[in-house]
Amino acid sequence: MRVIAGEARRILLSTPDGNDTRPTQDRIKETLFNIIQMEVPGSVFVDLCAGSGGIGIEALSRGARKAYFIENAKKALACIQDNLQRTRFTEQGIILRQDALSALHHIHEKQADIIYIDPPYESPLMPELLKALCVMDYVTKQTLLIVETSLDSDLSFLESLPLSLEREKRYKGQRHLFLRRD
Repeated sequence: MRVIAGEARRILLSTPDGNDTRPTQDRIKETLFNIIQMEVPGSVFVDLCAGSGGIGIEALSRGARKAYFIENAKKALACIQDNLQRTRFTEQGIILRQDALSALHHIHEKQADIIYIDPPYESPLMPELLKALCVMDYVTKQTLLIVETSLDSDLSFLESLPLSLEREKRYKGQRHLFLRRD
């Protein structure tokens, strides 16, 4: 896994051993950032369930002002720290070492511009995270919520949330949903 573009382009990133995380493939990461490229420069980016931090680091490389990395797995946290040092983004990266739901209360920003949400695919965490984000002050109508999920995930819970689906991008085994608050 590597940084695709920007200031840290081509720098290789470390990933945790084992199957606890599934880093987003370079091809998918490149497509994602091509879609959101105009919103990233100067943004406050939140990488929820960050894994190795590859998505948040890509955002920093492409000009995000600050990135929050929310993760509670030890191996993944070590990778995030290592990757921030490799890319020289330690000053712009804020690591919150706790579960994703608790960490939402420790983001102290007027507005988060982009929030990337990638919990384990079959985890019941996704509905809880989106529900909690809908009541956070830093999630405004301008905040872009990006959800990575498997193609067969049940998303019927979205109908009960004050969110609008702006776009859906499908890949072989997963998809990105682009949401904003109503």
